[in-house]
Amino acid sequence: MSHSYTEENYIKAIYKLSANGTQEVNTNAIAEVLETKAASVTDMLRKLSAKDIVNYVKYKGVSLTSEGERVALQIIRKHRLWETFLVEKLKFNWDEVHEVAEELEHISSTLLTRRLDEFLGYPTYDPHGDPIPSETGEIKLKKQQLLAELQVGDEGKVVGVNDSQPLFLQYLDKLGIGLGSHISITDKIPYDNSLEILLNGKKQLLLSSEATRNIFLSA
Repeated sequence: MSHSYTEENYIKAIYKLSANGTQEVNTNAIAEVLETKAASVTDMLRKLSAKDIVNYVKYKGVSLTSEGERVALQIIRKHRLWETFLVEKLKFNWDEVHEVAEELEHISSTLLTRRLDEFLGYPTYDPHGDPIPSETGEIKLKKQQLLAELQVGDEGKVVGVNDSQPLFLQYLDKLGIGLGSHISITDKIPYDNSLEILLNGKKQLLLSSEATRNIFLSA
């Protein structure tokens, strides 16, 4: 069964909102993410419920059915494959690809997605370090920890970001931090939990607590 552009955006939003362990997502949270009205969300949830994509009970929130989860993972798979293609083959910067991939993820051709995956050499992670679901919906998770959760003396390689907004990625580029960068924590400032770090064994930097909550290191 095919789904409209708008339906796919709702399915993906529900999946991402429930990824933190929330079993049922409320309509206000969906409305905020999609920048729409709660009444519009309710109408769409009724439509998706009729298609057996979501379990929806008024005033109790919504969750994806097994079919809904399958659809969500395929949308995310296409998005992350396209991001990888844009960075690796078309030389986009990692801060430039999200919006373009948002458009490309709605191409419904299964054959195209397969060929794209093959052309890229079956990547398991996208340019932001996020796992790319397989064709069957399997996700290869890696052990990682937020930089903010580590202590003085800890170290590791940057394996992902928790915020893929362009401004944050541009900030990391300016500092010289990217996937694979080695970070050692040299001091933690009690006042605001900012961290002094050594980047790649050479460069001393001070990172705000907000920045450290958005950088994943290998565990």
